[in-house]
Amino acid sequence: MQLRMNHRQANPAGYQALLKLEAAAKGMGLDPVLFELIKIRASQLNGCAFCLDMHTTDLRKMGEREQRVHLISVWRDAPLFTASEKAALALTEALTLVAEKGVSDDLYAEVREYYDDSEVVALIMAINAINCWNRIAIATGMYPGCFDA
Repeated sequence: MQLRMNHRQANPAGYQALLKLEAAAKGMGLDPVLFELIKIRASQLNGCAFCLDMHTTDLRKMGEREQRVHLISVWRDAPLFTASEKAALALTEALTLVAEKGVSDDLYAEVREYYDDSEVVALIMAINAINCWNRIAIATGMYPGCFDA
């Protein structure tokens, strides 16, 4: 594999802007484990190997059980996720694939059962941030370990 471009060096201002978005999303009060679950699920849907590697590693460092890490892609069929996590993961899927179906009223109502206004905005921002990172990583050919040299 070959990195197409180092976006960090090619446009430092763009990279810094995305870091600020990430920091803002992270600082909105979501549970850190949920924040990583969102990142992993969006990265799975988008096919971003770099981000999957990074965020599964981060989740494991937080002490998450291997079984949950392995079953994120099939969260609907795994009893290891809470109802609130499932609502957030469903929203992650809907927003990541927004052009397919949008966000239904039923899904929005489900999310609101568990999250208040501020938390819903935090979820949306977290989902948007990882989707942006995924698109940069995929477009520039990032892969696990590409910046390790």
